[in-house]
Amino acid sequence: MIEQIILNTTPIEVDNFSHTTIHDNKSHDLRRVVTVDFKVTSEDYHNITTLLYKNDFDIIIPGKNVEFQGQIQNYYTSITNLYHEGQVGNFHLELIESQ
Repeated sequence: MIEQIILNTTPIEVDNFSHTTIHDNKSHDLRRVVTVDFKVTSEDYHNITTLLYKNDFDIIIPGKNVEFQGQIQNYYTSITNLYHEGQVGNFHLELIESQ
């Protein structure tokens, strides 16, 4: 079971993980898709959202020895303001391999 991914140089502990491929209709290539769910505390909120705003990532999946460049395909969170101390939000992130 995968417990961590690395986006650029930032390790993220994940609760749920999936890794699949899709067929790109334009290029006719297979592209990897990684989907993760993870928790973000109010203490980490600023750093994580700043990272996600970059949109383009070097993605490393240590447990699978997989590395590729990708970008956000879909992203949402259970809470949009974690600036109040002691809160935890659930984040859902889908990353797709860059063409």
